[in-house]
Amino acid sequence: MIHEQAIIEPGAQIGENVSIGPWTYIGKDVVIGDNCDIRSNVVIKGPTTIGKGNTIYQFATIGEDCQDLKYAGEPTQLIIGDNNTFRECCTIHRGTIQDNSLTQIGSNNLFMAYTHVAHDCMVGSNCIMANNASIAGHVHVGDWAILGGMVGVHQFCHIGAHSFIAANSLVLKDVPPFVMASGHGASPFGLNSEGLKRRGFAKETILAIRRAYKEVYRKGLNVDDALVGVNELAKDHEAVNDFAAFIKSSQRGIIR
Repeated sequence: MIHEQAIIEPGAQIGENVSIGPWTYIGKDVVIGDNCDIRSNVVIKGPTTIGKGNTIYQFATIGEDCQDLKYAGEPTQLIIGDNNTFRECCTIHRGTIQDNSLTQIGSNNLFMAYTHVAHDCMVGSNCIMANNASIAGHVHVGDWAILGGMVGVHQFCHIGAHSFIAANSLVLKDVPPFVMASGHGASPFGLNSEGLKRRGFAKETILAIRRAYKEVYRKGLNVDDALVGVNELAKDHEAVNDFAAFIKSSQRGIIR
């Protein structure tokens, strides 16, 4: 399953039933889990730990030194979960000591061609980044978020779970959970209702989230005043509580 023209440095740990194509390079500080499929011309450096069942297409670079000019060669990490797909020319960089020395990606994500995950990012599970989408350093992306093609996310922004960022958008502030956003910089354009339906959210839950959205975005209230109504709704709906908690914890401020 390992092509004779692949280069695997001594010290690399390769799991069972792993396929590695020709002209791929695996560094000495790399751990690859079982059942991964790594195509030709891939570069994986470390310290990097990759879980089970991941597929990495040609010309992807995983676990390379970051592009932060403050980075001075410290042994930072990249940790990747299970069953992710990294398409052609993805670049995923390790962390920096200015944060937690860690870039982390969950499971069941799709990173389409030419996507970029910068240093110290935290990406959840079941996310999609479409072609050429890029997230800058220290960005956090919640579970089930979708970033359309050519989306750019400014450093330190947080993208909430189940949100949807339209193609060609530039995100400069935090995007709360469940929200659709579009534009330069990105503005809210309603709820990702269709996505919530597909993921099995109950009708009453979606209705409660919609009411919470209106408190924040439709009544002309400032954020603090809007949260009064949102907090009332959150008493009976965990999803609304997640919406409120995200807004309260935002450091950059939310899109408006």
